[in-house]
Amino acid sequence: MPLTLRVLLGLVLGLTAGAALSAAGFAGLDQVIAVAEPVGGLWLDALRMTIVPLVFSLIVTGMASARGAAASGGAAARALGLFAVLLLASAAFAAILAPLALQAWPIPPDAAQALRAAVGTAGPAPQAEMPPAGDWIRSFVPTNPIKAAAEGEMAPLVIFALLFALAATRIAHGPRARLTELFEAVGQTMLVLVGWVLWAAPAGVFALALVVGARAGWGAAGVLGHYLVVLSGVCIAITLTQYPLVTLLGKVAPWRFARAVAPAQVTAFSTQSSIASLPAMLQGARAAGASSRAAGVVLPLAVSLFRITSPAANLGVALYVAQVYGLALTPGQIAVAVGVAAVVSLAAVGLPGQTTFFTTIVPICLSLGVPLELLPILLAVETIPDIFRTVGNVTADVAVAAIAGRDEGRADAGSVEDDPQAP
Repeated sequence: MPLTLRVLLGLVLGLTAGAALSAAGFAGLDQVIAVAEPVGGLWLDALRMTIVPLVFSLIVTGMASARGAAASGGAAARALGLFAVLLLASAAFAAILAPLALQAWPIPPDAAQALRAAVGTAGPAPQAEMPPAGDWIRSFVPTNPIKAAAEGEMAPLVIFALLFALAATRIAHGPRARLTELFEAVGQTMLVLVGWVLWAAPAGVFALALVVGARAGWGAAGVLGHYLVVLSGVCIAITLTQYPLVTLLGKVAPWRFARAVAPAQVTAFSTQSSIASLPAMLQGARAAGASSRAAGVVLPLAVSLFRITSPAANLGVALYVAQVYGLALTPGQIAVAVGVAAVVSLAAVGLPGQTTFFTTIVPICLSLGVPLELLPILLAVETIPDIFRTVGNVTADVAVAAIAGRDEGRADAGSVEDDPQAP
C-alpha cells in the first residue's frame, strides 16, 4: 500500500478511535492520551530534526543547478528568470488570496478552539511582540548562523544559505564542485533519514489523530474538509492565472493555450506526476508556439527546478494554521514568509511529496511563529490538494516554455518559410 494511503488510513483510524472512545465515556481515555500524545510528539520532533540541514543543503545544491542551467543561455536563461519572478508572484498571490478566502469563509470558531485544545493549546497562540523596525531589519542577517539554525530562526538562516550558495557559485570550479558534492551528500543522507521517519508516519499520525479525535471529536473532520476546499482553491486560482500570463507575455491566444495544455493537465490529474506528464507537455508547448529545441530545454529544466503552486500552497497551509491559532500576522511577517516560501520551494523541487510537505512548510511556519503540531494531520489529507498542485505545475511549465521559447519558435517558423526546399 502506498505511503500516502497508509498515512490517510492512520488518520481515519486515529480520529475514529479517539472520537469513539470519547463518545463512549471510556474510563481509561486519559491514560490512552497520555501514551499517544508523546508518541505523536516524538515522531513530529524527529521530522523537525531534519529540517535545518536538509533545507540548507537543498538551497546550496539548487543554486548550483540553476547556475549551470543559466550558463547555457538562450531559452534556459529566460526560463530561469521567469521561474524566479513567478515563484515570488505565486507566494505573494497566496498572501493576498488565502486571507481573503478565510475572511469570506472563516474556520468555525468552536472547531478551531477544539483543534487547539486537541494539540494542547486551549486558547489562541500568544502573539510575539514586534521589535522596532531597525532591529527587525537587522535580524535578517544572522550574526551567528549556527545559533540561528539551533533556534529555528528560518528567515535569517534561509538568507544566509542563499548568500552562501551565491558566493559558492563565484569560486573556482574545483572547490565549487567539491563543496556542491559535499552538500549533495548531506542532502541525500538527510533524505534517507527523512525516509526512515516517514516510514513510521502512519503510526505517528494515528497517535496524533487519536488525541485530536478524543479532544475535538468529529468536528476535526469538518475543519479538514474546510482546509481541503481552501487549499485546493488556492492551487486552482494559481493555475487560472497562467492563461492571461501566456497571452500577455507569450502572445498566445488563451483558447489556443487551453487546447495545447489540456492533454498534459489530464495526465497530471490522473498520475499526480509532472515527470509522467512530460511527453504531453512537450507536445503542448510546441502546439502553443515554442520551438522543439526550446521546449526540449525548458520543460526538463522546469520539471527539475520549478513548481509554481508550491509557494502559494505552502504559504496557504501556514496561513491556515495561523488562522486556527488566532494569530494576527503583520504585513512584515507575511512579506518575509513570501520570500522564504519562494526560496525553499525552489530548493525542494524533485523531492517526494511527503518530504516536501515538511521541508517547505515548516520553514514558513517557523518564520511566522506558527505552531507545527497540526501539520502531520494536514499531511494525511495532502493527496487531494496535491492533484491540483500537479495540474497547476504542469500548466505553468507549458506556459513558461511557450513564453521563453516564443522567439525561437518564430525563428524556426521563419526559417521554414524562407527555405525554398522546405515542404
